[in-house]
Amino acid sequence: MLTNNLGYPRIGSKRELKKACEQYWSGNADLQSLVQTGRDIRKHNWELQKAAGIDLVPSNDFSFYDQVLDHSLTVGAIPKRYHEVILNKGNSELDLYFAMARGYQKDGLDITAMEMTKWFDTNYHYIVPEFLKDQQFKLFSTKILDEYNESKRLGVKTKPVLIGPVSYLLLGKEKEAGFDRIDLVKSLLPVYIDILKKLEEQHVEWVQFDEPFLAMDLTAKDKAAFKYVYGEIKKHFPGLKTLLTTYFGALQDNKDLTLSLPVNALHIDLVRSPEQLAAILAGIPAHMTLSLGLVDGRNIWKNDFDAALSLIKTALDKLGADKLMVAPSCSLIHSPCDLDMETNEAVLSVDIKQWLSFARQKIDEVVVLKQLALNEETAVPDLKANQSANALRRTSALIHNEAVKQRVAAISVKDDQRGKPFASRQELQHEALNLPLFPTTTIGSFPQTPEVRSWRAKYKKGDLSLAEYDALIEKETEETIRFQEDAGIDVLVHGEFERNDMVEYFGEQLAGFTFTKNGWVQSYGSRCVKPPVIYGDVYRPEPMTVKWSAYAQSLSKKWVKGMLTGPVTILQWSFVRNDQPRSVTCNQIAFAIRDEVADLEKAGIRIIQIDEPAIREGLPLRKADWQEYLQWAVKAFRISASGVKDDTQIHTHMCYSEFNDIIGHIAAMDADVITIECSRSQMELLDAFADFKYPNEIGPGVYDIHSPRVPAKEEMVLLLEKARTVIPAAQLWVNPDCGLKTRHWEETKKALVEMVAAAKVLRESVEEAVTL
Repeated sequence: MLTNNLGYPRIGSKRELKKACEQYWSGNADLQSLVQTGRDIRKHNWELQKAAGIDLVPSNDFSFYDQVLDHSLTVGAIPKRYHEVILNKGNSELDLYFAMARGYQKDGLDITAMEMTKWFDTNYHYIVPEFLKDQQFKLFSTKILDEYNESKRLGVKTKPVLIGPVSYLLLGKEKEAGFDRIDLVKSLLPVYIDILKKLEEQHVEWVQFDEPFLAMDLTAKDKAAFKYVYGEIKKHFPGLKTLLTTYFGALQDNKDLTLSLPVNALHIDLVRSPEQLAAILAGIPAHMTLSLGLVDGRNIWKNDFDAALSLIKTALDKLGADKLMVAPSCSLIHSPCDLDMETNEAVLSVDIKQWLSFARQKIDEVVVLKQLALNEETAVPDLKANQSANALRRTSALIHNEAVKQRVAAISVKDDQRGKPFASRQELQHEALNLPLFPTTTIGSFPQTPEVRSWRAKYKKGDLSLAEYDALIEKETEETIRFQEDAGIDVLVHGEFERNDMVEYFGEQLAGFTFTKNGWVQSYGSRCVKPPVIYGDVYRPEPMTVKWSAYAQSLSKKWVKGMLTGPVTILQWSFVRNDQPRSVTCNQIAFAIRDEVADLEKAGIRIIQIDEPAIREGLPLRKADWQEYLQWAVKAFRISASGVKDDTQIHTHMCYSEFNDIIGHIAAMDADVITIECSRSQMELLDAFADFKYPNEIGPGVYDIHSPRVPAKEEMVLLLEKARTVIPAAQLWVNPDCGLKTRHWEETKKALVEMVAAAKVLRESVEEAVTL
């Protein structure tokens, strides 16, 4: 029996990679320093896993930004607009790589970044590959070879990880009409053959192919591509040991296809779908080894050894130990690095910490499960400790609140319905708010400078009193209000300078949540988040945002939005308790947000935004399972938003989502205004709203805040003109793609001034048309 790991966090236990990348991007560190940080993290990860007892340690799971972008560079899928970056002799391969991820605005060039979207149903974002009908592939980057040889020099023989050819193509997007990207598989496969040939020359034993789309709905053409690809790989490399990994769901109707592929080993996710084991065991061919994904790679709860051992025993009885691997369910990039770093009991109590497991501990759990399966006596104390911790969690008084349970159990129809339909509300809101055509606003947050972050850190340490901290936040808030007024923005925001993260901030004030000091996970690039831990029943002890929203509104005669995070997003972006249905936890959060919405309205806030960027990412992988999820997710949002008067305007925000398949449910949320990410896709996402004839108001983002480039007014006008061709002018708002927290003030001010100017151009064009 082997122990197998699919991938390990690459950010560093102290977010070393984030800091190194941002220092390089700002010009405060050279390329060598950044490269060395990458080497240090890889060395630490490989040696840690080897020392823990992992037999198959992954390599090429490290990335400076995103593993899909790494793969695009590896196979030479580099859009033509970046070729001038390549031709500049002063640029390194990493500079090209970062240009693709973040855009490029220097050397007289102004190049947009590649599109970014969510990795399946996680909060990780990947860079979407771009494909043309005549797409050419070639081995461009040798990263996978370099890192394998690097590990070998360190005395760690690793298992290189590749995104499988079929999943890679399906992760991408056709950038011209008239072809299906899966048809490119025959052009792409020779690059894989080239890579594998070079790896075989280096005496690689195992290669991991990640094919998560095997847990998705597939077309007949997709299935044929799987058969072709793995048949060709086996034909070219009969002696190479191939591990095919699936995760995030069950194989279901793809089971027979998957088991027919000529690979040496198959990995399945038994955390998301333990019930699939019986069907897999019934059909697995004699030559194939089975990797059991038993330790949850996406959540932080301690493994239930008894349940995992039951699954291992079932597999052992059928296959024997020499045909089994024990593994996490998926890559551990979705888990924080090391629970041992949580030493502050004031942040994370000992009572709750004993129930948790981070990436380093999950590695140990994999090894202990193997030892227990093989009846090694040395692991018995670990089993007893695990059983004790899980028993304590089940019976703990910390978890349960009867009043919360009763409120959720008593949900009625009136809890998720506004008073009047949207058309009637719209008239009341237009009269009450008196906003111009194409009203301008932002999504919520403004740049959090190092000074702002230092104030929060000093306040938490006790180096600033509450009065001193509040005075600093008041000053920053007022300056931001004044800037927005001067820039001509119509609906203002207070800037959120008192907030750390859009989910963490609320979790800190809701009962049933706890936090970590160093529980960081990567969201995209250098952006890391520290998800709250929902361990018990959730409720709101007292108002959370009213103070700062009311203060900001007192500074201006313009309307200031109240800013909240919605229940589905708080759920999705937290580590959620796994002892009750997620829908129940979501409804608990919804009532807490509903109480906050009501208090904001009482305080005179007439526009309230309830962000739900995660509603699309929460969709189950299989369409057959969507309806159940969407029913409870939409209802939770409506519960949170429906306790206000009809002339109070409810906004929501969504980003990096494909809406076509769920547009009816987005409309059913019944938000008065929805703002969405649109600029990277050049307004393509609006097609879904146009085809559906979306009835409510829409703010399609007119510039990409995830890139440092500042777009010109003319560029935004073109995007708005595109929007006007599919959405009536009376429904359109003008706003950035997302919050501005991670941007710098200089670029933010320039971009917003250009945005307001673009809105004025649109207004003038409508006025001219009316005059004519």
